[in-house]
Amino acid sequence: MTTAPGQTTARPYGEARLLNRPALIEYKHMRFLVSDAPSDSNLALYISEFEQHQVKDVVRVCDPTYGTAPLEQLGVKVYDWPFGDGEGPPPSITSDWLDLVQRRFGKDQEKTPDGAIVAHCVAGLGRAPLLVAIALIEAGMTPEESIAYVRERRRGAFNSKQSKYVMEYKRKKARKGKCTIM
Repeated sequence: MTTAPGQTTARPYGEARLLNRPALIEYKHMRFLVSDAPSDSNLALYISEFEQHQVKDVVRVCDPTYGTAPLEQLGVKVYDWPFGDGEGPPPSITSDWLDLVQRRFGKDQEKTPDGAIVAHCVAGLGRAPLLVAIALIEAGMTPEESIAYVRERRRGAFNSKQSKYVMEYKRKKARKGKCTIM
């Protein structure tokens, strides 16, 4: 039996579960969940996953597929930053994303993450992992490392256009103790 990503299926004892669970991506002081898009009918299952990881923020980079009130009632802030499927984010969304990552996790890369950020798109394979890769690059990974790191945790992440975007991404903040030759 085939079920679309994010849909639920009954367990033998009748309990519903997500078929495509969010992928946890932790690096240094940051914790992200990359997910496909919830719907109103399965949002409670996603909320259960989000609570296990102390999610504080949800970044929705696709068209809305669910109401945000249940998340907001739990104190989770939802950000609507849609951009084109298969594309890289526009500079304004990249800037907003990096500001959110900075606010949530701070600069101390040795501290334990306080909560997590969910990034989701329709399938959880393109736009959402792309944002996480950007955060990983800003935290010190090379573009190649960020692609591999995300793909190890979210199989199928990135199409060729998005991989190219990540490979060409230039870190916004200066690397401490590193020389840059121009």
